[in-house]
Amino acid sequence: MSIQVILGIDLGAESGRVAAGLWDGKHLRLEEVHRFPNGGIEMRGSLRWDVLRLWQEIQNGLALAEKRYGKSIASIGVDTWGVDFVLLSHSGELLGLPCTYRDSRTHGVMERAFAKVPREEIFAQTGIQFMGINTLYQLLAIAEQSPELFDAAETFLTIPDFFNWCLTGERACEFTNATTTQCVHPVTRDWSHGMLARFGLPTRVFPQIVAPGTKLGAYHGIPVIAPATHDTGSAVVAVPMRERCAYLSSGTWSLLGVELPSPILTDAALAANLTNEGGVDGTVRLLKNIMGLWLVQQCRRAFTREYDYAELVRLAAEAPALRSLVDPDDARFLNPPSMPEAIRDFCRETNQPVPDTDAAVIRCALESLALKYAQVLDSIDTITGTRAEAIHIVGGGSRNDLLNQFTADACARPVIAGPVEATVLGNLLMQLRARGEIATLADAREVIRASETLREFTPTASTAWSEARAAARWLTPPPA
Repeated sequence: MSIQVILGIDLGAESGRVAAGLWDGKHLRLEEVHRFPNGGIEMRGSLRWDVLRLWQEIQNGLALAEKRYGKSIASIGVDTWGVDFVLLSHSGELLGLPCTYRDSRTHGVMERAFAKVPREEIFAQTGIQFMGINTLYQLLAIAEQSPELFDAAETFLTIPDFFNWCLTGERACEFTNATTTQCVHPVTRDWSHGMLARFGLPTRVFPQIVAPGTKLGAYHGIPVIAPATHDTGSAVVAVPMRERCAYLSSGTWSLLGVELPSPILTDAALAANLTNEGGVDGTVRLLKNIMGLWLVQQCRRAFTREYDYAELVRLAAEAPALRSLVDPDDARFLNPPSMPEAIRDFCRETNQPVPDTDAAVIRCALESLALKYAQVLDSIDTITGTRAEAIHIVGGGSRNDLLNQFTADACARPVIAGPVEATVLGNLLMQLRARGEIATLADAREVIRASETLREFTPTASTAWSEARAAARWLTPPPA
């Protein structure tokens, strides 16, 4: 069988790339074609994505791929982060560079939203975790601060949908990413038009929702297929798990959860602030968004000495164990001027030893993440009534052996690490599925088992980890 080439456009908060999957009918091998930086840019007090530069980089990558692979290219698919979006006018004009989810414009908006529609009703209408970064509160911020944008807008598109429009001209929202907006009903799987109208939002701007695997159009004659366009949705496709296991997509954000056949909209799920995001084949990703390796990334940027990530992990391994802990989801860690100082401030306020070296700060961040994972996974176990027997860690964070072992120890269950490139692999697998090369989701995961090397971390019995879990010292500190 001849080799077929599938292209994945994979955009993250720190970088983007165009990658090629070489498919021989059984194995899928990755080749990176073009990588480019990403990040928010400051513009008159706001933090925005330069989507026009990203589109130029995508075109550059596709041109390189066409030069390298020629007529072997079978399809193209896009995945990105969730919640952010663009607004287009009737004639296709971009109504400003989109703000990032870390922009300050949404401060306090979520709390004001509850005065119009109660928290319990929003959860019933969406099934989504309450976070100030969610699209719903970004839209309400526009209504409060820049209502003229809605007057000019005809179409709302999430970030991957925008790039699909750039590629094909098709205005549609793919289901898995649409669910991250907190604007989609978890049962009807359509926009929650009644709730949106109660907020005074223009429901006319929301386009058709399409399923993952939908063929949207073509770019230079190459079919463009919507995979699970939300990066975690794609990553979960490439988790080589079987039943009774949890997944953890580990990167800038940590997304920890389980795959279910239907949403859980109970009072317990609401109280635990879990989210029911859309998956492929009608599945639901019951999970929790956790701040993730953003803590380490921002510490690395703030340190006066330059480190690579491997050196930081090595130094952290040598620092004293379980000395100080933070709640990774504390609001102060969303976008602080200095992440190391934010971590030290938390420790001061909770009367813990203050990390006095770079290594101690990183150890604190990694141990805190592992304990947060344990807390969240216990909550998911309780709500689903089923104990996850293992944790599959995928994404860039799966390369961090220290965090992998911390996670196994804190959660008291085995960790299977890999694949590192789960997001783009899931993107490519869904394209193969849409083209009839793979029949089922289970078949897609068998491709991963056949193509990737996985590593296992066994939990070690530790009184110190047990005591740390019992003390729950990473919880949010009391008000001053």
